[in-house]
Amino acid sequence: MFKTKIDDNYLIGVLGTGTMGRGIAQVAAEGGMRVRLADSRAGAAAEAKDFSAKMILRGVDKGRMPKADAERAIRRMEVVDKVEGLAGCDLVIEAVREDIEVKKQVFVDLERICGPDAVLVSNTSSLLVSEIGSNCKDQTRVAGFHFFNPVPLMALVEVIDGPKTRPEILDLLMEVGRRMGRTPVRAKDAPGFLVNHNGRAFYSESLRILQERIASTADIDRIVRDAGKYRMGPFELMDLTGIDVNFPAASSMFQQWFSDPKYRTTVDHRQRFISNLLGRKTGEGWYPYKDGQMVVPPEPATPTTLPEKVWIWAAEDEWKRRLVDLARAKMIVVEQGPKPTAGSICIVAPLGDDATTTATRLGLDPAQTVAVDMLYGWETRRTVMAPPGADEDSVAKGLGYLSSDGVKITRINDSPGFIMPRIQAAITNMGSELCQMQIATPDDLDLALRLALNYPEGPLEAGDRIGPKRVLMLLEALQAFYGDDRYRPSPWLKRRALLGQSLKTLERGSAATGKKKM
Repeated sequence: MFKTKIDDNYLIGVLGTGTMGRGIAQVAAEGGMRVRLADSRAGAAAEAKDFSAKMILRGVDKGRMPKADAERAIRRMEVVDKVEGLAGCDLVIEAVREDIEVKKQVFVDLERICGPDAVLVSNTSSLLVSEIGSNCKDQTRVAGFHFFNPVPLMALVEVIDGPKTRPEILDLLMEVGRRMGRTPVRAKDAPGFLVNHNGRAFYSESLRILQERIASTADIDRIVRDAGKYRMGPFELMDLTGIDVNFPAASSMFQQWFSDPKYRTTVDHRQRFISNLLGRKTGEGWYPYKDGQMVVPPEPATPTTLPEKVWIWAAEDEWKRRLVDLARAKMIVVEQGPKPTAGSICIVAPLGDDATTTATRLGLDPAQTVAVDMLYGWETRRTVMAPPGADEDSVAKGLGYLSSDGVKITRINDSPGFIMPRIQAAITNMGSELCQMQIATPDDLDLALRLALNYPEGPLEAGDRIGPKRVLMLLEALQAFYGDDRYRPSPWLKRRALLGQSLKTLERGSAATGKKKM
């Protein structure tokens, strides 16, 4: 029977001592548990221990830990020459390279070496735990224990429930995670688990927007940061982590989910990968780099000429009120008739539709029509678009009016859903689908995405703030425009939107966060 009491003698083995393995060893030792490090490369485990020791002592210098505690943590780490040295460990964490065949063989070896009482877990980021342990005789003690890089700085750890994993092992891993100073969340075994699964939507929709040349990488990133309040835009984030990491992950998710269009990436993405334009590490990715610094093209100057009169239509009354107030504050005449008169700039604020669709539906002159996103960025960065062939003088006057109070503005090409609303709708829809499949609970989903990816809000929290009905309208408009099932609304989202319920409303029989096995 595996050991359930986690004390100072609890022994954790770490197999694979690269960046992830040495980080896991560090937080385990700091959490008061003994650690054995092993690696197939001679000397690698010793190097990892030395590195982890330096990081622990650096914590002393920064006042995070008393020196005596740091020295005790370092003494709790030991190096073994071979994988056989992990015999006798209570828990073994595999952190070797992300290759399914390698991992399957490692687990067969660990089962033979460690005996029947050891818990065997994988730090895989996206491979199925059930497949990793599929050749083990006892799959009930196999689970996933997915940390995030860099481990000492990332608060989250995912506890992955394989189809045969014993519930008491999941409870044990939750406690081990807490002892390591992490925040553990449970996730059902599925490609990408929780964080890397939901995180694909952030990238895939941004890549789709770029592929259509709706906006440049720099403008998409600006809108996501300023209007969406995300810490980093999708393209600068891909450059930071490496396109050699991001593209294979995208391809793997698409394959593992049987070509579901929600996970489909783009030709642009593949071209960067095969051309070795991988981001910071190669000096060029989505952006060029000079002396290690990202080179961002400057924003174009904002027009300052104001229109004499505007005609305003908005999908929501509050949006129209804001637009009218802005015009009147700048002494611009606001026409009140059902149709604009000659020479008037038509300002429209649609939800889900592009400027072309809005102008034609309302019977407006598309050459005189300018659309503005009122869902995201009114106070921080406004996104504006016009139909193809629009009169540039009229568009410039519209831009001048919409930026006349000093708020930054970005013009994009015509697009259903603008930029930030369609990215957020994709993220929220993906999160809803995870809940529908019971891969995670709503609370765990939101917590995990905030902690692991630094999202300003969890996917469902954002959906509730925007309003589930609005998110549904966005998705339905995108699906109707493109005829693409990548935008099909999740049943979880659609039912709650129709019922006027929060996206966190639980399904019958679903578990509250952390209470029991999903």
